[in-house]
Amino acid sequence: MALSPSQPALLVLADGTAYPGWSFGATGTTIGEVVFNTGMTGYQEVLTDPSYLGQIVTFTYPELGNTGVNPEDEESSRPQVRGAIARNVCYKPSNWRSTQSLPDYLKQHNILAIYGIDTRALTRKIRSVGAMNGAISTEILDPVELLDQVQDAPSMAGLNLVREVTTDKVYEWSDTTDPSWQYGLAAQTAEEEPLTVVALDFGIKRNILRRLASYGCRVIVVPADTPPEEILKHNPDGIFLSNGPGDPAANVEGIATTKALLTSQKPMFGICMGHQILGLSLGAETFKLKFGHRGLNQPCGLHPEVEITSQNHGFAIDADSLPDASVEVTHLNLNDRTVAGLRHKSLPLFSVQYHPEASPGPHDADYLFDQFVQTMREARQKG
Repeated sequence: MALSPSQPALLVLADGTAYPGWSFGATGTTIGEVVFNTGMTGYQEVLTDPSYLGQIVTFTYPELGNTGVNPEDEESSRPQVRGAIARNVCYKPSNWRSTQSLPDYLKQHNILAIYGIDTRALTRKIRSVGAMNGAISTEILDPVELLDQVQDAPSMAGLNLVREVTTDKVYEWSDTTDPSWQYGLAAQTAEEEPLTVVALDFGIKRNILRRLASYGCRVIVVPADTPPEEILKHNPDGIFLSNGPGDPAANVEGIATTKALLTSQKPMFGICMGHQILGLSLGAETFKLKFGHRGLNQPCGLHPEVEITSQNHGFAIDADSLPDASVEVTHLNLNDRTVAGLRHKSLPLFSVQYHPEASPGPHDADYLFDQFVQTMREARQKG
């Protein structure tokens, strides 16, 4: 529970529901789409995941901040969320890796956060009504006044947020990684000539880069609006489409680039938004989920194979819009039967809606990185 005096704060949803609480982050007012994450761990990875840009995250686990924060667990250079919501918060963390408390970390990065909220009731509302915009404020404590600001904010549908998180320059991932990150390594790490992967950065997580590097790949990260001819100048063995925030259908540059790259015959692997972008480039359509999938225990697969997966997305591919003649579904989310993975029947292209790199989450799907490596190796031998 909180051990430090806090100032009052207010959460207001777009439907007018108000939740008074206490601040444990920066002061001011922030507006975003209010969503929930069901994970029992990994709050720092969630806060720094670029896919959460534009969102206020409700943490359903009732205690937040017990293990503090540390530089190694960041998935990007700073927190990306618009705000955080918790039941209880810890001001005095206890963990040997901790370098800072969560409240201090959020204040340092100017992220608003509110605790003392009945997060169970809030989550049940979002599940029944759907994700909606909301605001956290320490300066506007009148629900009616704060609601006026919420109602002026744009919906997540139609928003292209990739431009706000993509890299502004080409770089090669050079993190040699701490040995603690190196699990499940394959024999490919001893390859004399590393496989070159060009990663389109729609908001890429660091652990995706770590996993690709751990499998022996040379990873070149490029901005999301990089033209296809510039990507091919790197002579890649494969192309990776990363995760990212916002509405995938609004990322018209990424869709056009991916569609142009289909004819290159280069192996391609997409995760989360990358999965949606690949589907859109193949002619499918996407739609907004009622409340999305955000957590560490989402079951995916096709009978009899089941993987427990880490997920964070609010949009999905419409299964009925997929071109049956050329694309097959490889995974379903077993909670709601939405498309969670696809593969092209003749081209070396595949993708998943979830996060096989975990961080946080289970490692059930890490084999997909090895699958990507094997696909690139086969293409190199043919070429």
